[in-house]
Amino acid sequence: MKKTVIVFGLISGAVSSLMMVATVPFLNHASYVLGYTSIVLSFLLVYFGIRSYRDNAAGGQITFAKAFAVGILITLISCVCYVVTWEILYFNFLHGFMDKYFAHMIEKVKASGASPAAMQDQLQKITTLQQRYQNPLFNSLMTFIEPFPIGLAITLLSAAVLRKKEQQQPPQSPVPAS
Repeated sequence: MKKTVIVFGLISGAVSSLMMVATVPFLNHASYVLGYTSIVLSFLLVYFGIRSYRDNAAGGQITFAKAFAVGILITLISCVCYVVTWEILYFNFLHGFMDKYFAHMIEKVKASGASPAAMQDQLQKITTLQQRYQNPLFNSLMTFIEPFPIGLAITLLSAAVLRKKEQQQPPQSPVPAS
């Protein structure tokens, strides 16, 4: 199982990381669709990893629990690759990216027409989030949360579709002795 998980996890992580790097020049609202599409595409390797394990290592049979275990491990490896790529990009190449993002959020709050008290509350939450985002651990956690639910959903779906229990042999009827 270890080899299958590592191979498919790293391939999935490489796909999501390369797609992230490829979409950085297009950081705008349309890139979210492209970004999540690339995450879904990278997690298709979860399906192929579970199927490969079932067919090559498990003798053509796999329970839902074992398929889920293989899939979630592939997902975790892929998510870690995604987080590492984002951390490298964010702290080395995307200086000011989150400042622009938070400035956009602040403008939306100011344009919302909310009461001054509600607006102040929202602005305080944005400022707190902006400060927290500078912490690499918090940044990593927030980045991990982005692809993981998609990987979890694909893992559950793949485990359900690919589970295959051992074929039961029909009971033999006794042959009358002649």
